[in-house]
Amino acid sequence: MRRLVNALMHAGQRWLTSELPAVRDRLTENFWPIVHAVVAGTVAWLVAKNLTATRMPFFAPIAAVIALNASASERGANAVRLLLGVVIGILVGELTIALLGTGYRALAFAIGLAMALAIVVNFARLVIGQAAVSAMLIVTFAEEASLHRLADALIGAGVALIISQLLFPVRVVAILRRAEANALAEMARMLDDTGRALARDDDSSTEETVDRLGGLSQPIANLTQTRESSRRTVRSSSIRLGDLEPITREDEHVDRLIYLGESCLTLARTTAAMSTEERQRFAPMVREIAEALDMLAKDLNNQATRQRAVDRALEAARPFGGRPTDDDPLTVSTHLAVMLVATDIMLFAGIDPQEVRGVLEEDIDRPRVTRHTAVPWLPWVSWRPQVPVQERVQKWRARLAEFVSREEDRQEEEAERREAERRDHQQRNIQ
Repeated sequence: MRRLVNALMHAGQRWLTSELPAVRDRLTENFWPIVHAVVAGTVAWLVAKNLTATRMPFFAPIAAVIALNASASERGANAVRLLLGVVIGILVGELTIALLGTGYRALAFAIGLAMALAIVVNFARLVIGQAAVSAMLIVTFAEEASLHRLADALIGAGVALIISQLLFPVRVVAILRRAEANALAEMARMLDDTGRALARDDDSSTEETVDRLGGLSQPIANLTQTRESSRRTVRSSSIRLGDLEPITREDEHVDRLIYLGESCLTLARTTAAMSTEERQRFAPMVREIAEALDMLAKDLNNQATRQRAVDRALEAARPFGGRPTDDDPLTVSTHLAVMLVATDIMLFAGIDPQEVRGVLEEDIDRPRVTRHTAVPWLPWVSWRPQVPVQERVQKWRARLAEFVSREEDRQEEEAERREAERRDHQQRNIQ
């Protein structure tokens, strides 16, 4: 028995040692969603307890927590879906009580009908499940007025909307930058592995590195998926009421990062296919570029870090920037890949395209990273600089004048069309 206990303790210790970092990361990542759910459930209970006649308003905190139990971009839509399911369930429950009364037969009928109607109206799983739950509650607690349950659901969903849309809305730029950091970290790992293999000149290691190039596809796919989700979030949340310029700019950076990933793939593949002497020569440069990408991945929001990453990448790439004396196509392609990587790093880091052109033409030695717009905690608040009243009045006057001009042109075109029709009618009468 003692040996069994010792074995179980050692197994548990090994499990904790191996799984504890992952568990800690999951808890850290989901800390704020848990806090939001706790606050929403508590507030919804207190509001429903004091505003409604429900004796036990448990449905209000349930609605609030369920609405928030989704990704940040889906919380607002979750609240609407939940309300839709509640309405369907209440209607079906009341109809069932009127026709069949209560009991297990009525309960089975209500669940089936509610789920069927939810599938017809909206196939979202939350709507289907919530419709069934609401119908069950109405039939089971027939003595409790259904309007009270609807009021509880409205309170819970309202609290969830306030928390998810006004107090703690989705920070789209921050989400995009986390996805960008993950993709940059994978690019850095891939180039670092390639550089080490080039330095060792180990054919098997180089082949393994080339085989691992496909590992970059997953972070790029996640980045693309995150961008599409962010666009849907902007269209369906309070964020669209604010200034969208930072989000638009970050969306452009995603495109540039995808191009950077393709350039890194090209560089890794061409250097891995070079001769032994060329591999040794290119290995330090590849690892330096990997270090620059790793710097960006670890501190992407810092302007000084972006500047250091650009300087480091350019310092590593410049010796390979000119056209090589060797006309070997592979060597020429590798030199071109080096400059492509350096160019894409500059564009992604925030160098103005005109300065990038100056660097490529050797007119500018050290380009400067432009300052990124700070993103406030409440994206729905417009943070554009306040326009003076006189300038705003001038803009409105210009818009009004443009509108009047368009209307006058439209009226003139309409009059000309009618005159042409009248003349045609007269000519037909004469004939």
